[in-house]
Amino acid sequence: METTLKHIHRWPVKGLNSDDLPAVRLDSGKAIFGDRKYAIAPGSSTARGTVDEWMAKSHFFMLARHEKLLNLETSFDTETDTLTICREGKQVARGQLSTPVGRGIIENFFTAFMGDKAHGQTHIVKAAPGHTLSDHANPVVSIINLTTIKDLERVTGKTVNPLRFRGNLYIESPEPWLEFNWLEREIAIGECRLFVTERINRCAATNVNPATALRDMNIPKSLQQGFGHIDLGVYARVVKGGTIHKDDALSPVDGVAG
Repeated sequence: METTLKHIHRWPVKGLNSDDLPAVRLDSGKAIFGDRKYAIAPGSSTARGTVDEWMAKSHFFMLARHEKLLNLETSFDTETDTLTICREGKQVARGQLSTPVGRGIIENFFTAFMGDKAHGQTHIVKAAPGHTLSDHANPVVSIINLTTIKDLERVTGKTVNPLRFRGNLYIESPEPWLEFNWLEREIAIGECRLFVTERINRCAATNVNPATALRDMNIPKSLQQGFGHIDLGVYARVVKGGTIHKDDALSPVDGVAG
């Protein structure tokens, strides 16, 4: 069995739903185009307008504190920057985030929806070209191993929804934790090359069930008890661009197994 790419996810608005893509173009030194392009800031945040520098996730609504976001069903049109928000299948707001009127519609919705946690009028924040509003200070893609999640399920005794980890590239390997062997190594995916930079340590955001918006697990605690660390997944920097597709194979460029 070879390691293969099973899912590609882009998260256009931080804290909201993802796009499940059949293929994507990766560019050297950049995150997936459109990933964490927008975020929603509470009124107490200093984040405003378009930002061209990294900002900590505490500036924005985030699942570590605001699990209520997962009660929403959202979709995003990347060509028009239009965000559609539904609750229980019914549309409750829709706005084009690249226009003042559209942003205002969405900002007013979240101000009402978040209640006291809005801390005043909410604001749509946009990443400047070449930047991203991710938790990582540099443009990277995150890689999550589905086989590793299966090993975590062995420890927890429960099903673990992979979307808890809000990754970009979900892979399946012959054995769990294989991705940790790729640290400071280059891997090939289709015509692309990625350099794996670090493991991803996990916070309380992963405790929220994407299907129910309930904090029904303690993922960091389970990782620590079962494996002696709180890491799951790795970050990688794109060093050679190209298009990747679902079911592409992954392998270390140096040819060494693992």
